[in-house]
Amino acid sequence: MLCSREIFKFLVRKDVRKILKRKDSDAGERGKALEDLRASLFNKLYPVDSAKRQRICGPVAALTFNFIVAVGIIFINKWVLKNVGFQFPVFLTFIHYAVSWVLMAILNSFSLLPASPPTKSTNLSLFTLGIVMSLSTGLANVSLKYNSVGFYQMAKIAVTPSIVLAEFIWCKKRVTFSKVIALTVVSIGVAIATVTDLQFSLFGACVAMAWIIPSAINKILWSNLQQQENWTALSLMWKTTPITLLFLVSMIPFLDPPGVLSFHWSFNNTSAIFLSAFLGFLLQWSGALALGATSAISHVVLGQFKTCVLLLGSFYLFGSNPGTTSICGAFIAIGGMSFFTYLNLNAKKQLAPLKVSSSLPKSKFSEGNGENRHGFGADSV
Repeated sequence: MLCSREIFKFLVRKDVRKILKRKDSDAGERGKALEDLRASLFNKLYPVDSAKRQRICGPVAALTFNFIVAVGIIFINKWVLKNVGFQFPVFLTFIHYAVSWVLMAILNSFSLLPASPPTKSTNLSLFTLGIVMSLSTGLANVSLKYNSVGFYQMAKIAVTPSIVLAEFIWCKKRVTFSKVIALTVVSIGVAIATVTDLQFSLFGACVAMAWIIPSAINKILWSNLQQQENWTALSLMWKTTPITLLFLVSMIPFLDPPGVLSFHWSFNNTSAIFLSAFLGFLLQWSGALALGATSAISHVVLGQFKTCVLLLGSFYLFGSNPGTTSICGAFIAIGGMSFFTYLNLNAKKQLAPLKVSSSLPKSKFSEGNGENRHGFGADSV
């Protein structure tokens, strides 16, 4: 009853009545206005603190969700590319995003998709995110096809310094010396763990190198748009997926071999491909949640942790023998990740009192002297 009364009060406001009474000739403007109205109504019913809780779930839950889905899709994609024989990585990526868009369209038809926030995001930022998503995911699958998993992980190491450099240039974020040491230990450990599996072709190596920059930009944009401009993971996916699909279509003739229409689309093969696509939707969603809850660097470290866990798990559970060097490298990397996690938790504890003090009202004396409680300079990561 209280919710209905709030909706009625909101709809009878003068500015809302003007939107609802627009002429049909202004169909385009009215559609944009109704979208803003929906977002405003959503923010009216759900306060800012509630919206933040919906946008950013707990970091542990988000990272765990992403870790489980990422491990599952590795085995499914390996099954599709090897056993099923579907040798079209970019088209497989296109199917993933197409299924994701259909699922989100179903949610949107039942009004279960979160509304886009009344944000200052430009169409350029959303368009850029859509492009780098297609390049990041498409080139990653092509790299996995032409290179070994070890070389793919070695290329992924270069994403970490790329993110640090890009965030310093664009966002003025600085990484503390302790975190630089932790990230260096992680990179060295992953390099040692995967050094025994470095098989690649010249074309695959070029694709892997071209994948690094789009991957770094993709993670930074996902994290910043959610944390700074109040986007939810699903609403941002809904806005950018059509752009990603468009650019994936343009990539298929250049990176995929011919013959996708002659593929044997049996029930079992099609079921495996669409199971991979459903996990792709969960991977995209869980990755967006993890980036919104943590940071781009933390998400890269999670991916490297996944590699070490798979290597050690196959050794202890399935009796595989990757070699003493790889096992030692995995333990070194996990030690660096543990130290990096400790530094992040310690930094959050130190920032908590600052957030509380900044939320208190300023005294007249401090206002008169022109104090700025938020003038701490550039952010640190």
